[in-house]
Amino acid sequence: MDLKRANLEAYLKGIYGRDLTLTSTRKMGETIATTEDVKGFGYGSPLLVEYEAKGKKGSAVISSMRVQRGFGHDHFSDRARIMIWQNSAFNHLPKHVRSLDVGYFTEKGKLVSAGNAREYFLLMEKIEGKEYFFDLERVKDDGATDLDYDRVIALSDYLAEIHAAKGDCPPLYLRKIRETVGDGECIFGILDDYPDNPSFLEANELQEIEKICVEWRWLLRGKAHRLCQVHGDFHPWNIMFRDGADFSVLDRSRGEWGEAADDITALAMNYIFYSVQKSLRLTGDLKDLFELFFENYLEKTGDEELLEVIAPFFAFRAVVVASPTWYPLLSDDVRRAIFNFLERVLASKKFNYRDVNSYLA
Repeated sequence: MDLKRANLEAYLKGIYGRDLTLTSTRKMGETIATTEDVKGFGYGSPLLVEYEAKGKKGSAVISSMRVQRGFGHDHFSDRARIMIWQNSAFNHLPKHVRSLDVGYFTEKGKLVSAGNAREYFLLMEKIEGKEYFFDLERVKDDGATDLDYDRVIALSDYLAEIHAAKGDCPPLYLRKIRETVGDGECIFGILDDYPDNPSFLEANELQEIEKICVEWRWLLRGKAHRLCQVHGDFHPWNIMFRDGADFSVLDRSRGEWGEAADDITALAMNYIFYSVQKSLRLTGDLKDLFELFFENYLEKTGDEELLEVIAPFFAFRAVVVASPTWYPLLSDDVRRAIFNFLERVLASKKFNYRDVNSYLA
C-alpha cells in the first residue's frame, strides 16, 4: 500500500500535538530519506519517521504485518489481534523496544490510533425475534407442531444455501480443522475447563478423547476441497425466529470459511441434547426433527461426504453441552450419555444420522 505523507503527519499530530512537523521518512535499511509519499509500505519494510514537535526532534518506527494465508494470519482480525497484544505487552518486558501506539489504516489510507483501547465492542442493528432454543424446550415438553417442521426445513435450506459458496484456500480449511480440535474456544479449550476428575468420566477418558481428535485432524487434512462459507456458531441461541419460518442469525464466529459439518453439528447436537435430558435417548418429535434436518440438507446439497467428516465437529459440540460450567444442572447420566455419543461417533468412519441411539447407549 502507498502511505501518503499528509495522512502520516495528521496521525502523528494526533499523538504528539498539533505543532508537529513530519521532516522525513525512509524504509529501515535505506540511507536516503524522503519527504514524499511512501510507495509500497508493508511487512518486511518498517518505516522510520522523523519529526519535530515542541522544538525537539523525534523519531519512531511504523511496522505492519503481511496480508497472507496460513500461520494463523489469514484474517485482518488475526493481524489486529497480534498488533493489539504487542502494544499491550512490549512495555512490560525489561529491555524490550517500547510500543508507542497501535493503530489501523482506513480504506482511504488514513491512520487512526487505537492505543487507548482497553476492551472492544460491536454496535449492531436491532432485530426482532425469539431464540430458537425456546422452540426446542417446548418440543421437548409438549411435542412439535407443523411450524416446527417448517422451521427445520428453513434452517437446513439456509445452510445448504450458504454452504454452496465454495472457497479455494487449503490453509483456511486446515486452520478450521486445527482450531476445532485445539483452539481455546473449541475441543481442547472446553476440556481444559472440565474438573480434574469428573464423576461421569473414567480416569484418563478425556486424554484418550483428545488423542482421537488429533487423529481426526490428520484424517481430514486432505479434505480442503470442502472449504465453504459458514456461519461458525449456528446453535439455537444464535437463531432468532419471527412469525412463521422467518429468521435472522446472530454472532457469526471463527472465520468466514470453514467446514459445513461445523454448522450442521452446532444445531443438530441440540436436538439430541434436549431429548437426552428427558429420556437419555433421541426419541419422539425431536428425533423426527433431527432426521428431517439431515435429510433435507443432504437432499439439497448431495453432500454425503459430510457424514464421513462430521465426527470431530460433533465432538466439539458434545463437550460444550456436557460441560459442567456451561450446563451445571445436568445429571451425571445425561452427561454420560452425551459422552457415549461423542466417543462412538469418533470411533465411526461414517455417521448414521438415522441410528443416533446406537451411539448414545
